[in-house]
Amino acid sequence: MIHNQIDFITMGCSKNLVDTESLMSKFIEKGYTCTHDSDYPEGEIAVINTCGFIGDAKEESINMILKFAQAKEEGLLKKLFVMGCLSERYRKELEEEIPQVDKFYGKFDFKNLLEELGDADNAEDMVEGCFSKQRIITTPSHYAYVKISEGCDRRCAYCAIPLITGKHKSRRMEDILDEIKSLVSLGVKEFQIIAQELTYYGIDLYGERRIAQLIDEIAKIDGVKWIRLHYAYPNQFPYELLDVMRKHDNVCKYLDIALQHISDHMLSAMHRNTTKKETYELVERMRKEVPGITLRTTLMVGFPGETDEDFKELVEFVKWARFERMGAFTYSEEEGTYSASHYEDDVPEDVKQERLGKLMRVQERISAEIEASFIGKKAKVIIDRLEGDYYIGRTQSSSPEVDPEVLIPSSAENPLVVGEFYEVEITGAEEFDVYAKIIDA
Repeated sequence: MIHNQIDFITMGCSKNLVDTESLMSKFIEKGYTCTHDSDYPEGEIAVINTCGFIGDAKEESINMILKFAQAKEEGLLKKLFVMGCLSERYRKELEEEIPQVDKFYGKFDFKNLLEELGDADNAEDMVEGCFSKQRIITTPSHYAYVKISEGCDRRCAYCAIPLITGKHKSRRMEDILDEIKSLVSLGVKEFQIIAQELTYYGIDLYGERRIAQLIDEIAKIDGVKWIRLHYAYPNQFPYELLDVMRKHDNVCKYLDIALQHISDHMLSAMHRNTTKKETYELVERMRKEVPGITLRTTLMVGFPGETDEDFKELVEFVKWARFERMGAFTYSEEEGTYSASHYEDDVPEDVKQERLGKLMRVQERISAEIEASFIGKKAKVIIDRLEGDYYIGRTQSSSPEVDPEVLIPSSAENPLVVGEFYEVEITGAEEFDVYAKIIDA
């Protein structure tokens, strides 16, 4: 047990990671040593930043809390604090069930946590949660996540995020640009722009959507090599954002846009405020206006009332769209949501799993064909790490941790530098990864 050390554990999404990084910077300023995502307690204090989005994520967070609670009982830890989405939703229940935790905080209780550990003087700029002025980067030093807003004004029937995060709140554009300039000065080259809902950026501050203007301004900053966009919404999509993608070489031709379903029956029940026809037109227009764009999406199966015909439409849509990146999950009823209050969770679990399996098998074939189509072609990659006998890199079509990677055989004679860009030729492919060799300069 190391004196004056705090172990931070981040569960869930990259937005939580940004919050953790902001907290870590404050405690380091106060003189603490901080570690991130240790398997077991190393210091006297642990802070777990939880996820409360869906059932699996909640279970994972609870298991992590229990693991550290056991360590505290065994004397391996003095204090245990829990914060984030899970404790925002279930604080009272968690306090009763896991008394080993010294204190539970919600998602935006950063100031109170700092004060608890004796840093009240340094807590003021943490009041706005994600809008802290400083961060400690826990990712590889060449890339970082930048959160441009918090909360969501959408009211999808199944989603608990607005219940946890509240209404959409954009960061001031100048603050975002200042943060990116600061990160560039630290050696960051690649920026994952994240939010619950990117396309709504600016509505609350400026009275209009400003996402295209924001990305245009970020792209002009010297040292910004790649910009990648996560979590757009299909309804009223700001097509001027596609103009910015075409305009700037450093804006990756990549968009993460969760579509959830395709049948009008399901889209209406989910309160998605779009239609099958509009969704097909959206995908078609994106591919036309940004040739070669990589589309990442997330789809849901087993939503209440989903019929065999609804699912068949979804499968046909996936076959037509040929998404470069796709994830899927089964419906999980979340307390407090519209669907939990108004619909019966009537699709049997075995049917949900069967549909999920079929959908992912369809996507696996598509992914394998897409990856194989790159064999013999050249690409620009950034190197993330050395792992065993391979350097692991990514093209602009892949986001860290979630997308296919490029495996390049390591060589003692010609070592590569992590965080640098290289030209490669794709030599082989699997379902979700490709192999490559460095092209001699």
